[in-house]
Amino acid sequence: MTDAWVALEPGADPAERVRVLRRAHETFTTAGTVARPVRSVVAESWRRSARAGVGPDGAASVELTDGDLGAYRAEHPLARVMPLFRELLGTFAADGEHLLAVCDAHGRLLWVEGHRATRRRADGMNFVPGARWSETAVGTNAPGTAVAVDRPVQVFAAEHFIRRVQPWTCAAAPVHDPRTGRVLGAVDITGGDGLAHPHSLGFVHAVARAAEAQLALLTPPRPAEDTPLLGALGRDEAELVLDGRRIRLSRRHSEILVLLSRHPEGLSGDELLCALYADESVTPVTIRAELARLRRLLGPGLLASRPYRLTAAVESDATAVERRLGAGAVTAAAEAYSGPLLPGSQAPAIVRLRDRLADGLRTALVAHGDPDLLADWAHAPWGEDDVEVWRALAAVRPTAPVRARLAALERELTAPAVRAAARVGGATYLQRPPA
Repeated sequence: MTDAWVALEPGADPAERVRVLRRAHETFTTAGTVARPVRSVVAESWRRSARAGVGPDGAASVELTDGDLGAYRAEHPLARVMPLFRELLGTFAADGEHLLAVCDAHGRLLWVEGHRATRRRADGMNFVPGARWSETAVGTNAPGTAVAVDRPVQVFAAEHFIRRVQPWTCAAAPVHDPRTGRVLGAVDITGGDGLAHPHSLGFVHAVARAAEAQLALLTPPRPAEDTPLLGALGRDEAELVLDGRRIRLSRRHSEILVLLSRHPEGLSGDELLCALYADESVTPVTIRAELARLRRLLGPGLLASRPYRLTAAVESDATAVERRLGAGAVTAAAEAYSGPLLPGSQAPAIVRLRDRLADGLRTALVAHGDPDLLADWAHAPWGEDDVEVWRALAAVRPTAPVRARLAALERELTAPAVRAAARVGGATYLQRPPA
């Protein structure tokens, strides 16, 4: 096996290995150099931990509690394979006085189960559900490092970057979405020196592969071709997938389908008129003409009248984001959000929906304080001038580039050349004068 796997050679003296590692750890944290006995996978992780600003006397912080944690776990894909994890690792953990832990792709612990006394000891270092154990938060550790490098990792004793974790040994392997290959999180076994054996990591690696196979069986097939799919996020002209056809819709037809997809009971002509036009001089004839053109484009059967309604449920990307937000699955909602809803639309009802969706998501991101999700929003075209998000990002990831960008935004916010800040969807954005 490579050094990514073997933490303690068979027959080696664990106590002597711990002494060597502690000396190497002290050398690194004081002088920044890595001694030769340290495995390369650990040395690289120590360097990443130091670059992330992790201190050797730090501690994990709990980010999800109570209802937020329960809602997020219920929505997470790995919830479907928790019975498998318990079946394969539960008895091993309980009998060996170890812990079974599962984290998400951001290193947040979702489940920590196992021997009761061991759990009480682990509570002292915040190795608990809802705590962030990413490498950027607490340095080298098996679940966080396995997610960071996307491969199985075993971390023994003083190989951990934070000192309070060094009495422990853990082994973890990433779990992937069988359809996309995306890392969903990691499964981990944590305990004492008895886990410092190649068989421990081989076991947890096999469990991760079994989970991926189970997910492949449980993952529902893609929606049938006759299920209408409406993509309206991040695009001025929505796309409708209908009966195998990809239909590019005009702006007005995009607005109509978004509204009708949200109102299965239907809307009258007057209701659509008010929803679509701020100009009260627009007549009902205009909306009837638009609907007649849309009916010809879609073909027979999907668009009915009196009231205007869709005869089949249409799955919208905007609705999917709303569902995930409602369930407390902020990470899943952020991943599904590809941009503002029909960003070029000025239809009153669409503007309200767009602002409500963006405000709900950004508020959730700020409240959760996940630096990766905040950074994704801040660096997206719709978030590059979002002062509140940049402030939240600077609070949890105060790197030089982030602080510099925030300082520039705040200078612009008070500069005479910048017009009054605009409030859009609850966010403060800079409103610059035309060149």
